[in-house]
This record gives sequence, structure tokens and C-alpha cells, in this order.
Amino acid sequence: MRVLGLSAAHADSAAVLAAAGRVVAAAQEERFSRGKHDAAFPARAAAYCLEAAGPDGLAAVERVAVAGGGDPGDLTRHLKALDPGFDPRRLYGPPLDLCHAAGGFLPSPFDEALVLVLDDGDGGITVAEGRGDALRILEHHPQPLGWLYAAVTAYLGFKPGSGEYKVMGLAPYGEPRFAALLREHLLHWRDDGLFTLAPAAIRPPFHHAALAALLNGPPRPPEAPLSQRHMDVAASLQHVTEQTLLRLVRALAARHPQRALCLAGGMALNCVANGKLLADGAFRRLWIQPAAGRAGAALGAALLEQPRPAPAADEDGMEGGYLGPSYEQPVIEAALRALGAVFTVLDEPALLARAAADLAAGKALGWFQGRMEFGPRALGARSILADPRHPAMQSRLNLKIKYRESFRPFAPAVLAEEAAAWFDLPCPSPYMLLVAPLTPARRRPLTARQQAETGLARLALPRSELPAVTHVDGSARVQTVDGRHAPRFRALLEQFFRQTGCPVLVNTSFNVRGEPIVATPDQAFACFMGTGLDALALGNCYLEKHRQPQALRHDASTAFPAD
Repeated sequence: MRVLGLSAAHADSAAVLAAAGRVVAAAQEERFSRGKHDAAFPARAAAYCLEAAGPDGLAAVERVAVAGGGDPGDLTRHLKALDPGFDPRRLYGPPLDLCHAAGGFLPSPFDEALVLVLDDGDGGITVAEGRGDALRILEHHPQPLGWLYAAVTAYLGFKPGSGEYKVMGLAPYGEPRFAALLREHLLHWRDDGLFTLAPAAIRPPFHHAALAALLNGPPRPPEAPLSQRHMDVAASLQHVTEQTLLRLVRALAARHPQRALCLAGGMALNCVANGKLLADGAFRRLWIQPAAGRAGAALGAALLEQPRPAPAADEDGMEGGYLGPSYEQPVIEAALRALGAVFTVLDEPALLARAAADLAAGKALGWFQGRMEFGPRALGARSILADPRHPAMQSRLNLKIKYRESFRPFAPAVLAEEAAAWFDLPCPSPYMLLVAPLTPARRRPLTARQQAETGLARLALPRSELPAVTHVDGSARVQTVDGRHAPRFRALLEQFFRQTGCPVLVNTSFNVRGEPIVATPDQAFACFMGTGLDALALGNCYLEKHRQPQALRHDASTAFPAD
């Protein structure tokens, strides 16, 4: 059976096509509309997925499952725009929490597991149990922990719904001196591991009066300088979030004994908390849906009523996350010629050698290869890559290429078999959803004077052999690369390792601030020409910035609304 799963009317609307229990294609609408976190009906994402269904498109799909449902007339109107003959009797709307839970368990590598859904909207917390292809809701608690995180994100001058990543990245610069205040007044822990929120202070739309009174200071205006106090608030929020989730997961492990835990929902993208949960050991194994937010609910909707293939012990059903569109070499070359680009076509060995040499020379490289990723992370298909050993690379990537805040960290992509030599990570992390400390052998001790530095002054201190990906607390958000689903990216890491002795690259999303990840060759070239990128590998085409016509250069720093 073929099912088209949709998530609509919420941020990060998406479409997913599944057949015989396997995910065939998936994409978020923002990649086509170019509006960050687009909440519109995912018409273009659905059209892409339906191409994979064959020439009959929507007519070849037995069911259309909309996560959380919606207005039947409105949904039917959108679907008839894709296929005038669409029969609305094929439309149904499974509950949102069940869709999230399905997206968390059914593609996982576990035959049975507890599933914890941490919705970052108003969906609260859902606990489910998965066994084989059966899924059963065990608990539901209408306390949206994501509201607390969003409220403090807004108080700190960032945009709720997208700025939570920034707060998580800012937290290590501060001390959690406001943690007790947040917990005592906004988040009341219960003996059963759950909690009760103070909704008057944090319910959307977020008003800052209560937080300003509690924290004894005004909210930070967007784009205003960051003070040590702001960093301490961020650290306090992250600390309270981590401790709340640790208490919850320990209590769930006691109530529902299982060896494995699956996480879904937008709060499951808090990779720092994920690392703490894994290290805590309440569950022996952990799997996190890479598109954990509302986009992942579309995936769960598509899989819910399908037979589940037997999971492999070391392989999930997400195809490495590479579920989006790809472009054949002739299409790429035609697009570049139409744009007036200057490029060289190389065979794969030459392309890899050239790219690795440029990276080793300190150049920043745009990398556009194969199928686009599904979810918020670039995993080596639509990526900006760089040498993590370069002391100034983190600042250069943030300020001259991404055009974003200087404090934000970058992630390392590492050859899977070399990861243990560099990171204290007890399991693979293919989706960049776990934070782990660097091993002591790779860290550099700080002098007493350096240790006394505070705030953003700590940013420039070299604390490891990989300064561009080591956060101020000595940790990194790790992606392990085994090559099963992105062989060319794996081969580039191997080539860089041979040339430099370092099996790690900086891997960040191919976009600028406020822009969805690039989806087409045209968008990749535009980002390349509007930023400080030095080179671009687009399929087998290799482009150098200094060879491009001056008339094609532009400034992309304000091309998209700030996120």
C-alpha cells in the first residue's frame, strides 16, 4: 500500500510517501517555497513525493493521511489541485500524538521500545509503547515543556519556533544562576517525574512582564548585544530543561521497563539534553527521529497503517535522512551554463582530491550531492564544509558565510570508525542529534588566566585540536559517517583523512541566516556567489569563486528575513 503522509497548518509542513512500510520520499515545504518553517499546505513537497509514486501521481496512492487532521473541505480542495479526480474518501486524519509516536518508533532499528513524544507546541507529552508493527499510547500529559523554552527564547530576543537552537548554543557561556527561580515559579516538579507549568507566564503569545519581574530585568531586544546576564538566563533554561527531562525519563523507565527509548517531537532536537539522557543510562539504547518536529508527524502518518518491515539491528528505516530531490549531472551542467557560471567537470577521484586539498588549505566549500536531507540538519548532501583544525574558521563561517551570531557552534562530521578517538560518544550519531565531549587526548588545557575569562571572550580560546567545532564547554554535536547512504561524502572524509591525518570536517547547512537549506543547483550557486564561500562542488562540477564573473557576485547577508 502507498500512503501520502502530510503535516499541514503547523510550522515545518511536510509531505512523505511510504510504500510497503518503507519511506520512499520526504520533503519539507520550506525547501520549495523558500519561506523558513513554512506552515502552508505542502503542495510542492507533495508534488515531489508523488513523482516517486509513478506517472499516475496521486491516483496511485491508496490513502492520504494528514497528521492531526484538518478541515476536510480545505484539504480536499488542495488535493484536487494536485489531482482533479482525487476521491476525498481516501483522506483521513490520525491524531497528531499518534503520528509523532509512529514517526519515532516505526522507522527505528528496535523491535520494541518505549516512545517519548516531546511536542514543542501545545501537544504536551505523549508516552507510547511499540512492539513489532503495533503502537499503543500509554500516557498523555498536556504540559508543553516546549512553551517554557519558547517563552525564555522570546525573552532573550530570539524568535520562538526557530531561535531555540541559539539559546541552546548560548547556554554554555553562562552559569545557571536563575535555574532555581525558573523551577520554583514556572515549572513545578511532581513525584511521578512529571511537572506542571505556570501557563500564565509562558502561554503564547509570549508576554515578557512575568519573566521580566521574575528575572529582575527587561527582555533583550532582538539583535541587541548579549550580556553575561542573558547567557546566564540561557544556561538556567537549558539546565532546568535537562534536569526535567532526566527526571521524566528515569520515572518512565521505572514505570515501563524497556531497554530502548525512541524520541520524537520538536523538543527531541535538543541535542545537549539528548546526550545527557544517553549518558544517564535509564535506557540502554536511544534513537531519535531526525525530523523530530512537525515534519516528522507526516512521516508517522504515512507509516501508521502499513506493515512494518523487520528492523535491522544496526540500521533504521530513514535511509540516512536522504529522502529529498536529487539532480542528474546533465541537469546540473545545464543550470550552471544558464547562470553564466565557470566550472570544471571532474571525475569522482579528481573531484574528491581537489575538494580535500582545498579544505586542507583553509577554504570553505559548498557541497551539493545526491538526495537532499529530510529534517533540519545538513548531513553531507546540502552542506558547507571546512577544516575544523583552523582556529579562525568558526568565526569566519559565522560572520562571513552564514551571516549569523558569532557564538553559534558548528558540528563535526567524523568517519564512524574514528569517532571514538576524538569524541566520548558511546554509540553512532548519524543524524547529528547527540552532543558529546571531546576525548581528553584531543583537548587542550587552559591556563588559569584563560579559565577566568567569561562570556563571549571564551569563544576565541583554543580548547582542542578541533577549535572550529569545539564548544566552550569542550563538547561537540557529532555526526558519525559510515557511508551506507552518502558514499561520496564518506569518500571525501576519507580523502581528507589521507591528506591531513584528520578524519573530521566542519559540517553546517548550505544556507545563510534565515534561508531554508538550498534545494536546487540555482540556489546553491546563488548562495555560493552571495557569501564568502571559496569553492563549490555541485555534482561533478567544481567551481572556484575567483574564476566567476564579477557581475554575478552579490551580497546575500540580507537576502532573507532574520530568523
